[in-house]
Amino acid sequence: MNLHLVGLMGSGKTTVGRQLAKLMDRVFLDADHEIEARTGVRIPIIFEIEGESGFRRREAQVIDELTGRQGIVLATGGGAILDANNRNLLRQRGWVVYLDAHPLLLRERTRFDRNRPLLQVENPLECLERLYAERDPIYREVAHCVVDCNTMQLHNLVQSLLREFARVCEH
Repeated sequence: MNLHLVGLMGSGKTTVGRQLAKLMDRVFLDADHEIEARTGVRIPIIFEIEGESGFRRREAQVIDELTGRQGIVLATGGGAILDANNRNLLRQRGWVVYLDAHPLLLRERTRFDRNRPLLQVENPLECLERLYAERDPIYREVAHCVVDCNTMQLHNLVQSLLREFARVCEH
């Protein structure tokens, strides 16, 4: 069974995903990195040229392809869950984990990252608060498991997910 990570930008999907894949001896894939590799440009450039809708079309193609693989750990982009078909594919083709982190923590983690087009605004914290309010219910809807990332250390979070995933796979 695949393991799919969802959550807002900065929630730790890539970091947690890499650790999980290593410990599970699986291939780790990052949807955003895959889009950049295929296009040859960074995501902000795609947003600039094609707009968010163009990026979301590319993202949907990548989600469809990557979730069709077997035995992977996949980190999705923060907005991948906005598309109903993406949500269905993620849920049907794997075990979905929502890494729930609050906007203040997300702002701290992303404050120097210029590769996040939605945060290149005057008040990034306000933007994160709005995105959290809009997307948190959708993340919860698609997730099989919700993990509070606000206080848990990376090692403990990864170990907890490994145990829970093993339990789910037994049934």
